[in-house]
Amino acid sequence: MFERARKVLPGGVSYSIRYFNPYPIYVSRARGQKIWDIDGNEYTDYWMGHGAKLMGHSYPPVVEAVKKQIEFGGHFGLPHEWEVKLAEKICSMVPSIEMVRFTNSGTEANMYAVRLARAYTKKNTIIKFEGCWHGGYDALHIAVKPPYRKLPAGVLEESTKYTLTLPYNDLESVEKAVKNNEIAGIIVEPVAGAGGMIPADKEFLKGLREICNEKNIVLIFDEVITGFRLSEGGAQKIYNVTPDITILGKIVGGGEFAVGAFGGRTEIMELLDQLKYSDYFERVFQGGTFSANPLMTCAGYTLLSELEKNPQVYTYLEKLGEKFRRGVREIFQEKDIACHTTGIGSLIGIHFTPTEPRDVKTAQLEKDREKTKQLFKHLLNNQIIALTEDSLHLFLSASHTLEDVENFLKVIEDFAKQLKI
Repeated sequence: MFERARKVLPGGVSYSIRYFNPYPIYVSRARGQKIWDIDGNEYTDYWMGHGAKLMGHSYPPVVEAVKKQIEFGGHFGLPHEWEVKLAEKICSMVPSIEMVRFTNSGTEANMYAVRLARAYTKKNTIIKFEGCWHGGYDALHIAVKPPYRKLPAGVLEESTKYTLTLPYNDLESVEKAVKNNEIAGIIVEPVAGAGGMIPADKEFLKGLREICNEKNIVLIFDEVITGFRLSEGGAQKIYNVTPDITILGKIVGGGEFAVGAFGGRTEIMELLDQLKYSDYFERVFQGGTFSANPLMTCAGYTLLSELEKNPQVYTYLEKLGEKFRRGVREIFQEKDIACHTTGIGSLIGIHFTPTEPRDVKTAQLEKDREKTKQLFKHLLNNQIIALTEDSLHLFLSASHTLEDVENFLKVIEDFAKQLKI
């Protein structure tokens, strides 16, 4: 299948991180915390649709709701009730969001949030942090991987002229930067996902909020990963820090459909309002053919309604995640192997680094890449799939069980023994 794919898909995949040596597995079906490849092999899945599957694959309430909706239509290109219901649900659940707009990806949502911040403040420069991933939008697609000053292919210096990159979890660098620059917005992941599942320090996020208040800067939380995953109100509810704009994705589409969303204070979001700003050049543009389509919004509303009714899901995932992180850490410590775990709630990172990563640089520059690849392959050979071959990140879902975690720890113990031989 991979050889067929290479003839028609560059690199044989539709997203480079889905490739691993010598070829990726091809999935035929998925249910709960399990996936099956086209050869019939069963795996326990910790990739979980890039983190979109909070309740597991093919979550029955969402599947049933979508089945009913498809009979009435999957895409209208016109307003419908589901988009209103999902918007109302998000506004009621997320502390910072008074109004919301839907896109088809997190990249789009981040792009429009930056545009809003610039239009609202009438300033240009955006601060982002090293190792934080905000999608493929040129102005933000820098300093994702080291060396942080090197531009990815096709990204022009002109595109990043008004982007300032700073170290993650380093408030002092932000304080210095805002003294010397006119800043429109600060965008940050409350947990640096692709950078290693590194949680922000609480004082770091609180400090950002204070700086933004003082300097008329729009604070943007990218909660594409953490939104509805860490709590029904996202990371901002846990940290008790309220941004001006919040980016959402993944879980908002019920875990089944392409989605992005951005929302925030009414006075900012109204810049999108064609009734208030009839002049095309005064209004901030946002749109998309499939934005807020009825299948996505139906799935999203159904899932968020389930989460609202069952907040104990988050307690369960927190306990499971802590057992997971602690268990992995203790196994490697016992074998005197330098390995650390990061994350919060259902988010997990495994790092073969000398010290526990608090910043992205430690996770990305000091890791033992060979051990990381060996562990990925060992997991795969034991019917476990994690994300990815180069950086081990795992997502737990409500479908995962205590037995799954215990089995994972047994596989880790076997790997640790092999390393010591």
